[in-house]
Amino acid sequence: MIIEILKSKLHRVKVTQAELNYVGSITIDEDLIEAANIIPNEKVQIVNNNNGARFETYVIKGERGSGTVCLNGATARLAQVGDIIIIMSYAYMEAEEARSYEPILIFPDANNKLIK
Repeated sequence: MIIEILKSKLHRVKVTQAELNYVGSITIDEDLIEAANIIPNEKVQIVNNNNGARFETYVIKGERGSGTVCLNGATARLAQVGDIIIIMSYAYMEAEEARSYEPILIFPDANNKLIK
């Protein structure tokens, strides 16, 4: 049996920009997406801790080291700059593999920088 399971999570990142007049997606600092094993164009689910919104979009690679977390297009209506969000990616795998799989959990600092 194939099931969908949490692959990785960027926990409590801060929205740095919201660009309504842009073709949809979320732009994320390349350091963050690499740490979370998320690839450009991958579908992600986003949860806004400030207003409870939950939505899906795809990832665009942002400038490395910038701390950028920018909601683009219609998703810009679902969060404000400064909101705290959780970004999750999922994978499909056999139930046996899923039982032992450990998701990658990234907890950046208040400026969306990796904690070393």
